Amino acid sequence: MENNEFHSDRNNQSPRPLRKLPRLKNSGASNEYHGKYEADPREYHGKYEAAPHEYHGKYEAAPHEYHGKYEADHGEYYGKHEAVSDEYHGRHETSRREPADEYGGVPKKRAADIRKRSYDDECDYYDDDSDDNKKRRTKFSFKNAVIKFAAITATIVVIFGLVLNVPIFVDVKSGGNISLINYFKKQTPMAKEGELDKGSIQNNLNINYDTVDVNYNDGLDLPQLVEGQYSVLFLGFEPDEYNTDIMWIFQFDIGHGKLNILQIPRDTCLPDYTSSVTKKFNSIYTMGNPEINPPIQRTVNAVQENFGIPIDAYVTTTCPDIVEIIDILGGIPIHIDNEIVFEPKKVIPAGDVVLSGEQSEWFMRFRKEWLQGDIGRMQNQRRFMAAAMNKLMNIVEDEGRLKLYSYIKEIYDKELMYTDLSVGDIGKIADFASTISMEDAQVNMVPGEDTIFYAADGNAYSVYSVHKQATIDLLNKYYRPYQTDMTEYDTSIVELITEYNYNLYDDTGITLEELETATEPARDPNVQGWQKEG
Repeated sequence: MENNEFHSDRNNQSPRPLRKLPRLKNSGASNEYHGKYEADPREYHGKYEAAPHEYHGKYEAAPHEYHGKYEADHGEYYGKHEAVSDEYHGRHETSRREPADEYGGVPKKRAADIRKRSYDDECDYYDDDSDDNKKRRTKFSFKNAVIKFAAITATIVVIFGLVLNVPIFVDVKSGGNISLINYFKKQTPMAKEGELDKGSIQNNLNINYDTVDVNYNDGLDLPQLVEGQYSVLFLGFEPDEYNTDIMWIFQFDIGHGKLNILQIPRDTCLPDYTSSVTKKFNSIYTMGNPEINPPIQRTVNAVQENFGIPIDAYVTTTCPDIVEIIDILGGIPIHIDNEIVFEPKKVIPAGDVVLSGEQSEWFMRFRKEWLQGDIGRMQNQRRFMAAAMNKLMNIVEDEGRLKLYSYIKEIYDKELMYTDLSVGDIGKIADFASTISMEDAQVNMVPGEDTIFYAADGNAYSVYSVHKQATIDLLNKYYRPYQTDMTEYDTSIVELITEYNYNLYDDTGITLEELETATEPARDPNVQGWQKEG
């Protein structure tokens, strides 16, 4: 309130100079203020003590004075909730009956000035239905809506991110707490072959601490048996899903940025691991020790005990699944030296072609005309492996890693393979594999030679006999970078013959880069191939 509302008799007086205040005496002069109940009557006494002609506060002013929010006369302004209907009641209360250019809510003498102020400076709402103000109100409302939506979205994202990353779930394998996002990453929904038992191999890893420090960490954060490497057993089944047609071990040497692939011939003879009369490796999954389950564990044990490679995970698939996988990737570009007739009406033309999924199956299974039979087929599979690796690298370079991940997800969702690799581990391995150059990916085959095996049923079978020492040397050179060297006492390999007829397959190492320009295996001139049907 202004002073003229307190003492009207002073309105026309000119301001007086300040007087020097008199020094107070200890006796307590009558013009001294004593508090609520002690001041001189001529002075202001507070809320309940002022004289009638003075202003008394909210509840004490005379009827003709301003009483505050709830006490003004009907002809005065009452504030937001008390003005009569024909007056302006505040920002949000103007009646639609009032003219658009009338401004209330503040003294009328200021209304004209306020109308002149810009919308942006005041950010106020004039009850004006002009086109400009409509546009301003619309723009302002849209801007507020966007800001609110962005704030709410950001809040939800932050909360969701916190929930995903807070370790509130229990990892049944480790017993520790993990976050929701890591819980999903650790899921293995495609482990239809079961979980591997790694207990026995963990006690016999023979880590070479002269080569690698006890606290060594390769940085990839995988559930590894040997830090620095990760080994995956890949099995490709025949269409009847009884025997395994393809047996490869992919060892990712993370510490050295390399990939070593070991091919195991399907006819490899391991007499102690299968009840099949032929004793071939490809029967171990189905006809191995029935007391060992799941069946995949039988093959894993055979690999670890004979070839000394700790297996961290497995991947299995079938020929029909391979067809669909290749089609998802868009086919595999490769050069075909000579026309391949897998069967009548199943022909792959010569030249630079892009193998479809169906043609890829024919290419990998074809063996009829190769001079070296199954070994020739394995050599051809190497060429396909190099072409497929090159395809994956081109996907990363041309379409990006996200596209590669989308392919992997589709393969995963369609259950075209079984694996105990978790969702997160597949991504980590794919990331690492995409950084490996073709010259740093080496392919080897288990050394040995063809021979005859006389089975218990009295029949003679053609099998592949392992060359023990050559195999040990190969394994020590490429597949045990962080373990001590294997000796003949560390393997269960049984040699069917010790006087070798040849050592042609003792050193078959080749890089994927070299395989890109490799030619097809030699064909047997004495074998009549399938004839095309017109």
